[in-house]
Amino acid sequence: MRASMARLTPRFSANRVVREYTEKYYLPAASAYRARAADRGRLGAQLVAWRRAIAAHWPEARFGGVSAETRGPERRVTVQVHLGGLDPDAVGVELYADPRNDGEPERFPMERGRRLDESGDGHEYYADMPATRPLDDYTPRLLPRYPIASLPLEAPEILWQR
Repeated sequence: MRASMARLTPRFSANRVVREYTEKYYLPAASAYRARAADRGRLGAQLVAWRRAIAAHWPEARFGGVSAETRGPERRVTVQVHLGGLDPDAVGVELYADPRNDGEPERFPMERGRRLDESGDGHEYYADMPATRPLDDYTPRLLPRYPIASLPLEAPEILWQR
């Protein structure tokens, strides 16, 4: 019992918690604040404008068809996404699968491909991935994306393909 306590106490100590929170959360938050406030708040204003555009146009987004092609051990999944008034650079599309065996969720970012001619606001997105899990395990989803945003805290929207 004493050996276990001696071995485990450092992992559960208040000192470790304070140090970890300071390094992982407080210092990065302070740095982000300074960057956003610099130059009379230029980055902060850009973030607010991005956030407003996401909120205004998010209801216009929708998924179209999904297709998949398996080539040996690899699979290419393609999904059509209609963005409405959303800027294609302000969002990202990924394939998501729930964790298996107490692991982490699987997430495959999708690349923006060709523009869909018929809609004007749509694009094909694709991802190559191992064909080790059933395709039904994966669901495409649309997420806001911005380099200086703390997601999902500053933009909680998410659109799942149904």
